[in-house]
Amino acid sequence: MSSKLKVMQVIPKLGYGGAETGCYDLAHYLPENNCSSYIVTSGGELTKFVDHKKVKLIKLPVQSKNLILILFNTIALIFIILFCNISIVHARSRAPAWACLIATKFTRRKFVTTFHGTYNFKNPIKKFYNSIMVRSNLIIAGSNFIFSHIKNNYSNYLNLKKKFLVIFRGINVDYFDPSTTIETEENELLSNWGVTRDKKLILMPGRLTAWKGQELFIEALNLVNKNLGHQTYNAVILGSDQGRDVYSKKIKRLAEQYRLIPQIKFVEHCKNMPLAYKVSSLVVSASIEPEAFGRVAIEAQSMEKPIIASDIGGSNETIRNNVSGFLFESNNAQSLSKKIIEVLNLDESRLKLIGIEGRKNVIKKFNVEKMCFSTYSEYKKLLN
Repeated sequence: MSSKLKVMQVIPKLGYGGAETGCYDLAHYLPENNCSSYIVTSGGELTKFVDHKKVKLIKLPVQSKNLILILFNTIALIFIILFCNISIVHARSRAPAWACLIATKFTRRKFVTTFHGTYNFKNPIKKFYNSIMVRSNLIIAGSNFIFSHIKNNYSNYLNLKKKFLVIFRGINVDYFDPSTTIETEENELLSNWGVTRDKKLILMPGRLTAWKGQELFIEALNLVNKNLGHQTYNAVILGSDQGRDVYSKKIKRLAEQYRLIPQIKFVEHCKNMPLAYKVSSLVVSASIEPEAFGRVAIEAQSMEKPIIASDIGGSNETIRNNVSGFLFESNNAQSLSKKIIEVLNLDESRLKLIGIEGRKNVIKKFNVEKMCFSTYSEYKKLLN
């Protein structure tokens, strides 16, 4: 086998989620350290940004849970591993991980998995299906919360001979940098959203799905209005329903019911997220189920914006409560409304200090460079 490290990451789709951006960032980091980098995916928005001089992109239907396609992917991966002399296969999702496990067993290569979420299970069969993520030579948890979740729920599948550790997800702090936006771009974005600078802007990013807490957010805003009166702020719920038409209509009806339509704007997409954070006064993450990590909290802090998040899951690790952001009691609209009112009433000097502490927190713990270096180091240890 060649001494040069060759890593193949396998992910269903290369979109803008946490797992996907982590895969993308690591793929471009590895060639800078004399490693060959491969991504196997079915497609996705980020594929058009892949630097093909650095990263070899291979398209396979690895997003499918169909047994026939998993078998097809297994055979294809075996061929790729042998033909390209891959050293390590890193799976980032369950369905492709099953194909990766068989392919690495057959080719006798090292297998790595990253456990990105809590992966719901209601029966032993689903739990067994999820267990593929702890059957590798190296198991990476994206947060201490996920680490504990694995130990509490998958201990029967954990092999003490295999390595199991936490590597925090990271973001590009040069991209999420408040000094990089231009005022004309900010004004254009605000104009597109239909909001003005004369009121504070509350931003809630995240795909429209019940567990992300958009209903809770709307209920909290209704309570804020009862305390502060109407027209004291604007709010943007930023995210696509991804086909969840019923839920999208439900939260819009709720906004109408509370007479919040003049204050809340529903925006499906924003290509420039740093700009979205920059024009905001406050960012909210109101998930009613634990976030495995919670990129919104990290991105907001990196952009020096105050973040309010549920006190469950990864947010407890990524936010220094009352220092770099604020935590509220999960699934409690009253608690969230009180935090929103508190932050809206903070003076500029306090807000500036929170922003500075937030960015320091991200640079120290959640920088993409640190994530990539830690993963690369573990790859080398695994081979040695």
